[in-house]
Amino acid sequence: MKSQLTFLISGIVFGLSGGLAPGPLLTLVISETLKHGIRAGVKISLAPLITDLPIILVAVLLLSRLANVHFLLGLISLCGAAFLVYLGFESISFRGADLSAVPVDAHSLKKGVVANFVNPSPYLFWFSIGAPMVIKATDVSLLAAIFFIAGFYILLVGSKVIVAVLVGQSRRFLKSNRYIYTIRLLGVVLLFFAFVFLRDGLGYLGVV
Repeated sequence: MKSQLTFLISGIVFGLSGGLAPGPLLTLVISETLKHGIRAGVKISLAPLITDLPIILVAVLLLSRLANVHFLLGLISLCGAAFLVYLGFESISFRGADLSAVPVDAHSLKKGVVANFVNPSPYLFWFSIGAPMVIKATDVSLLAAIFFIAGFYILLVGSKVIVAVLVGQSRRFLKSNRYIYTIRLLGVVLLFFAFVFLRDGLGYLGVV
């Protein structure tokens, strides 16, 4: 059970980081909330539940076929570590959301689905980080993999919903110290996970 909770916590951290970090989908959440109200922002927040399933299935299917090829898994883990370092430092240097860059448009859920489907971040995450974590979790148990995915999406979607509610109530939240320091703290946690992926990658390659 301890190992399963570890994967749940990992999913929660990645989901919270992905949900709060600035990006196309969060920008759209803010845009629709400011233009059409909290309900529109919440609809945008639900987009990953529609777009990500085929990405997850393809990523896990492809990488699971490579599960015995340690060299390739090592390279994938190192790419995941590099991606996490990038996300970590981007979060640590975060200074607040730029409302002037928010686009204006309508058709909330449809826009969210399109924006997330053409956004490279879900593909990068699932091929370099998410799918290797799911494969590792299934080595423990199926429940561990379910915990990871559930924790990830509950926090990914839930955090965006909370942002929509807070933005709907006050624009100042996006410039508040609470939001800024939460993003920065998550950046530090992402750097820790980058170290874990680096260690795993070097282990697959037989370096350590």
